[in-house]
Amino acid sequence: MTEGILAPVVIRLRMSASDAHYGGNLVDGARMLALFGDVATELLIRSDGDEGLFASYDSVEFLAPVYAGDYIEAEGRIVRFGNRSRAMEFEARKVIVARPDLSPSAAQVLKEPLVVCRARGTCVAPDRTPR
Repeated sequence: MTEGILAPVVIRLRMSASDAHYGGNLVDGARMLALFGDVATELLIRSDGDEGLFASYDSVEFLAPVYAGDYIEAEGRIVRFGNRSRAMEFEARKVIVARPDLSPSAAQVLKEPLVVCRARGTCVAPDRTPR
């Protein structure tokens, strides 16, 4: 990821059975975008004191599958400030993998996180100019 202007925001959570959308407990890629939305919200609160709005994604790459039971770490940073726009970069990494092949509750910490999704997008902060 490109060096950001502010400190990055990171969230980590376990994908649950309710996140699984397809056969074999495969999680829908849109779930990663929802995580990026949560990260973007925190970034905007930290930079502008307001949740702002997510305007668009410039690119999205789904790089590896995510399954129920996997732990995902989503990170984002603001890489450019406009008047009201905030260009952001995101990366989601699998840090713990479910191991249902060993037992229903088995899991393994990965030696190196596996990048599962990358994206770039633009958010908009509210206009604070007095009228």
